[in-house]
Amino acid sequence: MSSNGNSLIGAYLDRIRNFYDSAPTESSLFGRHYRALLGHYYRFLIPPNASILEIGCGSGELLEQLPNRDVTGVDLSSTQIERARKRIPHGTFHVGAAEFLERTAGINRTFDYIILSDTVNYAADVQMILEKLKAFAHERSRLILNFYNTVWYPIMKIGTALGIKAREPVSNWFSTSDVQNLLALSSWEAIHHEHRVLLPAPILGLEKLVNRFIAPFLPFFCLTIFQTARVCMDSRLPPQKVSVVVPARNEAGNIEAVVERVPDIGAGTEIVFVEGHSKDDTYERIQRVAADHPERSIKILRQSGKGKGNAVREAFEVATGDILMILDADLTMPPEELGKFYEALVSRRTEAVNGVRLVYPMEAKAMRFLNMCANKFFSIAFSWIIGQSIKDTLCGTKVLFRRDYQSIAANRSFFGDFDPFGDFDLLFGAAKLNLKIIDIPVRYQERTYGETNIRRWTHGWLLLKMLVFALFKIKFV
Repeated sequence: MSSNGNSLIGAYLDRIRNFYDSAPTESSLFGRHYRALLGHYYRFLIPPNASILEIGCGSGELLEQLPNRDVTGVDLSSTQIERARKRIPHGTFHVGAAEFLERTAGINRTFDYIILSDTVNYAADVQMILEKLKAFAHERSRLILNFYNTVWYPIMKIGTALGIKAREPVSNWFSTSDVQNLLALSSWEAIHHEHRVLLPAPILGLEKLVNRFIAPFLPFFCLTIFQTARVCMDSRLPPQKVSVVVPARNEAGNIEAVVERVPDIGAGTEIVFVEGHSKDDTYERIQRVAADHPERSIKILRQSGKGKGNAVREAFEVATGDILMILDADLTMPPEELGKFYEALVSRRTEAVNGVRLVYPMEAKAMRFLNMCANKFFSIAFSWIIGQSIKDTLCGTKVLFRRDYQSIAANRSFFGDFDPFGDFDLLFGAAKLNLKIIDIPVRYQERTYGETNIRRWTHGWLLLKMLVFALFKIKFV
């Protein structure tokens, strides 16, 4: 940047610094309530054991509300930082401008989460800040921003004039697309966004109901927009070992084809069969086929519980691959497609992959019409809930890193053991951990042996219950 550009930024930052050096270090009633709402959402988004760097931390009012112990704050104002140090004795705080932030002896490390809470509203150059912050992020770091919705500009002006809202510097006003563009220009990838806080003022407890149950349906009118992003990585991962988990119930006629058609991927592929109380000779067939193919790495389990979800969890526990894949034994999803899922992960383009059957034309009897309609409805509903596009929630093929599955399993108490299918345990868990999820279209084929284990009405009712469950666990927070 030219010296003239730096001088303009410096002059702007001087004005912001002078403003906050003379501003109160304690918020007004309105400000405290608003910070409490933000703290509630940040506690939902950030695991309590994560390390945090907040840029524009002010006097530490937001960080104080988080349970995390490893917290660092940076702010322009020495007055605000002095108060933050007293407010949060276990934190580390530095005076400085984010636009000129560098790795120094003071902050010479990376963080799991980086927060920009309302900071972009008053930043001199947001793109410059986003570029600088990459030095403090590792490959699994998450950046979370919240900023004002432009719709609220006249309301906030009126609130300030009436003395309801504290006076602030003249604000930048970014749209969601503005911030997403700046993230992309700075090599950050947006994962999802949410609109929150429809009623920022306390009104006899009414604001709790409005912000929890009504705000999600009126995103255009919400005060603040949350964006979550991750650093774009240019390099590929080295070859990874793969575990293909195959739940098999009454699938004796498909076992040999599974072994013959699953490709050898990456640094090696193991196949983990988990047999689920079959009425035919599926278990015996797995044993026989494994003996006939000593060149393949094959593990065999008998499921102790019931349902595909239980089968997948038990198989994942014994799988040794760096990447875990689920393949339905009915082979309606061609195993030859698994290489695409592997490539999506090792290229770092995503962190979890979901198969989609609803893009390419499928064989005539592959899916009943009502099943297709239900799949489309649930895909729209669940995509809205988790804030990422999931076009086919019930496609049996899901792929993710084992380390991420272990994090999902460790965090399972948040959702509980609610999912008989296994698909939603992974999708909800990945969304809660802010993992990037992408869809990969596959060509869905007719089953060539046996009958489907799906029960349309019974499972449809279960899906509706899980939809409501997800609303209260993810959307209505």
